[in-house]
Amino acid sequence: MSPDQQDLRLASTRLTTQPSATMAASSTRTEHFPTIRGVKWPNMISIVVTHILAIYGALYVTPKRNTAILAVVLYFISTLGITAGSHRLWSHRSFKASAPLRLFLVLAGGSAVQGSAYWWAKVHRSHHRYIDTDKDPYSAQRGFLFTHVGWIVFYTDVAPGGGVDLSDLHKDKILMWQHNNRALVWLLCGYILPVVIPGYFWGDWAGGLFYSTALRLTACYHSVWCINSLAHMLGEAPFDDKHTPRDHLFTALVTMGEGYHNFHHQFPMDYRNAFRWYQYDPTKWFIAACGALGLASNLRKFPSNEVNKGIFTMRAKELRATQDSLQWPTPVEKLPIVTWENFQEESKKRTLLLVSGFIHDVTNFLEEHPGGDRLLTAHTGKDVTAKFFGGVYDHSHAAHNLLSMMRVGILQGGVETLGEHAVPPSQKYYVSVHEDAE
Repeated sequence: MSPDQQDLRLASTRLTTQPSATMAASSTRTEHFPTIRGVKWPNMISIVVTHILAIYGALYVTPKRNTAILAVVLYFISTLGITAGSHRLWSHRSFKASAPLRLFLVLAGGSAVQGSAYWWAKVHRSHHRYIDTDKDPYSAQRGFLFTHVGWIVFYTDVAPGGGVDLSDLHKDKILMWQHNNRALVWLLCGYILPVVIPGYFWGDWAGGLFYSTALRLTACYHSVWCINSLAHMLGEAPFDDKHTPRDHLFTALVTMGEGYHNFHHQFPMDYRNAFRWYQYDPTKWFIAACGALGLASNLRKFPSNEVNKGIFTMRAKELRATQDSLQWPTPVEKLPIVTWENFQEESKKRTLLLVSGFIHDVTNFLEEHPGGDRLLTAHTGKDVTAKFFGGVYDHSHAAHNLLSMMRVGILQGGVETLGEHAVPPSQKYYVSVHEDAE
């Protein structure tokens, strides 16, 4: 399969900061499968045939043990060629690779038969620049089928955005060698060697065709495709929810660690997709190992302080949503000012207590009071601040929060209502947004 054969017309000009109609249009978001203009037959045929051979082999062909092992090994090599090479190295420049490592990655990526690394990086940079808009080559807004495989096998009315800088890619001689000789690399690394190795060395030609080639390629296809589809639909957004990328362990398991996609889209030049040591990201481990061996250098990490700001922001946002769903005490500025005389008069009709300058109506709480109703009725119309804060019993935070919900007024000439005891514990960490302060 060669998505590279389809010209996506991505300009390699540098990003401009001047506003334009193109820039304005990039914010448009269409939420349906785009209109199909034609079929990319080379891609469609190679994908369909590969899947048919894989399914047939899985049902009717039993590979030799060495072939099965080879198929698994080649799957990891092919997928790493995409995730470590086409994605993290050439799309995002998250590390520097030596010539031997770059050669390995273009051959490994070529064995996946998913376009040249140059084409892959070009389209992916456009995806990041125009994410979730109509100029995104595989926008998640278009649905799972389009982002997973539709954009590869169909010509549509989607016009991928240009303006991505590709000058660094043009300077990489090994990368451009693979791009200019991609058909040969696909044929040799993707098809011929995976069949010839098991066939020649241990006589398993059928296993080589159906397992180390067809089944391996099929698994690799879907693994990489899930980076564009599943990683934008399944999971959580612990760093930012402005766009569709999500983090999920399952996606990470099937994409060689690319499933921590919310992190990746927030910090794309970080060589890690999973920044915590225990998160599954074999691509990160491979790059780190290459760094330890001197094959890779300048492994980029986004400052942990800024990463934690993203986590903090999303947690604060979640807390704000929870906060907005709760009932809170009447704001101080909306409570009426009550004279001592009126306070005394009203206390004859209902059970009113004065605590920290606030008048509380506890009439409906009498039967629920843990200490009994007599403790409350005996102090109606009185200031029980000292008793509430430890004189009789040092009440819990829950009691403070509950009492604040019973506020009905502020005593005129009473104590300061903005002191420490005036703020319920639940409101001491009240979450506000910028608009609230304006």
